Amino acid sequence: MQTVTSNTSGEGGTALPRKTTVRGAAYLEAGEGEPLILIHGVGMRLEAWAPQIEAFAKTHRVIAVDMPGHGGSEKIAARSTVRDFVDWFGRFLDDIGIDRANLAGHSMGALISGGAAATFANRITRVAYLNGVYRRDPAAKAAVLARAAAIRTTGVDTAGPLLRWFGDDPQSQRARELTRTWLEAVDPEGYAIAYTAFANGDEAYADCWPSVTCPALFLTGSGDPNSTPEMAEQMASLTPNGWARVVDGHRHMVNLTAPESVNALMAEWLNYREEPA
Repeated sequence: MQTVTSNTSGEGGTALPRKTTVRGAAYLEAGEGEPLILIHGVGMRLEAWAPQIEAFAKTHRVIAVDMPGHGGSEKIAARSTVRDFVDWFGRFLDDIGIDRANLAGHSMGALISGGAAATFANRITRVAYLNGVYRRDPAAKAAVLARAAAIRTTGVDTAGPLLRWFGDDPQSQRARELTRTWLEAVDPEGYAIAYTAFANGDEAYADCWPSVTCPALFLTGSGDPNSTPEMAEQMASLTPNGWARVVDGHRHMVNLTAPESVNALMAEWLNYREEPA
């Protein structure tokens, strides 16, 4: 596992233009070349990938999609599981005519990305699992299930995620305020459906990593309390072509708070030919 230091903050406040598929998935497309698809996490929207869209549209056909019930995408059915979200993503690939792509997901998007790599491996060239969970311990599992159960009665919690996802360092301020804005704007029902699937989904594909043979990057921040460096290392150790990278001094929204470091690590992944040192 390699640890990377970074002190660079991200931008991403401008609303980005979207297209919509026949089944109601909203997405952005920019650049040309080998496809790179980006899936954000619960409560976010495709703008959360703004630093990566800007960087990789210079070299790839970048497609960032709003998860169901987020941004401009229509909701998925109530009581949907992570497996249902993976099925949704497969239909999205069909609708936009993509046979095979590189796939990066953040948080809940990471669970979807890992599920896609396990379920339809022939369509995934490489997978990047950013700040993704793996087999939570009992205390973490109980906490996330309690948060999921509370959504129906207390609504979308904006304060809790900000405390967990960001430190008090000045370089995180911009990303923290953007994240607050996205959480405040999210559809409550879409959020509840996705968060419940996320809370129950950390083991849905946990046994699949030994069979995922494509290049697989497991990336997180050293201070992420829920998607820990230990989780990234565990998954990487099980994956034939997997490796872990940790960005020092950052937490859950590392692609926004340390975009230069994350972009460099994703470029390493996209240029993979043999296992990185």
